[in-house]
Amino acid sequence: MVYNRNEDLPESVRNVLPDHAQEIYKDAFNSAWEQYDEPHERQGNRTREETAHAVAWNAVKKVYEKDEDSGRWVKKKD
Repeated sequence: MVYNRNEDLPESVRNVLPDHAQEIYKDAFNSAWEQYDEPHERQGNRTREETAHAVAWNAVKKVYEKDEDSGRWVKKKD
């Protein structure tokens, strides 16, 4: 399962992340989906999908953070 467009992402991602963060999420998810196709390549007992979602969120968190006041995801300041 790969995501071809941001519109294909789960609602739980689309509803909280800005467009650019959705692009990061989509690209990271798709890359991890391909990379971690074999169970021995994943941590613990995670499924391929769980692993790809975890990688995608980590990629987003490198560039974005959740604003404590508004609860929105915003780009980190350099």
